[in-house]
Amino acid sequence: MEIKAIDVKKLREETNAGMMDCKKALLESEGDFEKAKLLLREKGQSKADKKSGRTTAQGLVRVETDSDHISILEVNCETDFAAKDALFDGFVSKISKLILTDAIDTIDQLNEQAIDEFDTVEDFRKFVVSKIGENITVRRFERIPLNGTAGSYIHGEKIASVAIIENGDEELARDIAMHVAASQPEYIQMSDIPEDLISQEKKILTKQVEDEGKPAEILPKIVDGKLNKQMNSITLMGQEFIKDPDLTVAKLLERNGASVVSFTRYEVGEGVEVEDVNFADEVKAQVDAVN
Repeated sequence: MEIKAIDVKKLREETNAGMMDCKKALLESEGDFEKAKLLLREKGQSKADKKSGRTTAQGLVRVETDSDHISILEVNCETDFAAKDALFDGFVSKISKLILTDAIDTIDQLNEQAIDEFDTVEDFRKFVVSKIGENITVRRFERIPLNGTAGSYIHGEKIASVAIIENGDEELARDIAMHVAASQPEYIQMSDIPEDLISQEKKILTKQVEDEGKPAEILPKIVDGKLNKQMNSITLMGQEFIKDPDLTVAKLLERNGASVVSFTRYEVGEGVEVEDVNFADEVKAQVDAVN
């Protein structure tokens, strides 16, 4: 049957699918618009399913704030090229806002939430996958109560940090968030570090100092000094303030009569194991699969 260009255009406007995909769907459905829409949706889901196992280590971070909460979000894709795609960027922004407007706290809850013209966020995700041709994962997010003054900082849309402080202003909270983004503290203060981690590091340092042949009577003092320095380096309070290395963060807060309630830092792809693939071997494997 003949498919008119105006019908293809109309279907494209309603589904945002490609022109050729719309034409094929109309041909397959013999001009039935609703059937054509269903076919396009099924094909999109099929594409998404095929890509669901692929590693996602690129992506974007977002921070949103309302009157009661601040949220931090990481959504991943496979390449930095896709991370710059307008459709992917829009997907991330809409989800970021939805987390606050619908008071969402878990990935499962988010995936089942309706959004725009989609029944669920998961349907929206699969639609975006089918369009940009890469796997997408909503990796993690937090919705944090504003039980203090909030500050946030985003670096290149790849690193995001949020800090909640007491008895300080927004500028100080933002400075703390910026410091967290740059210096990557793991704990607020020494007392937050697990005892087993301290014990493990002490054993390692003791062995290192013993191997250096230091006198036994001064060995404990040397180990304690090294341990204290090492543990301080992973605590927010013990680090040198990024904007003024003459100050520790603890001293900065003391000067302002403030304290840190919590901080959160996300870096795109952090901790994701990426397979080291040789490009030439990958191309050869694809050619061999066809032949």
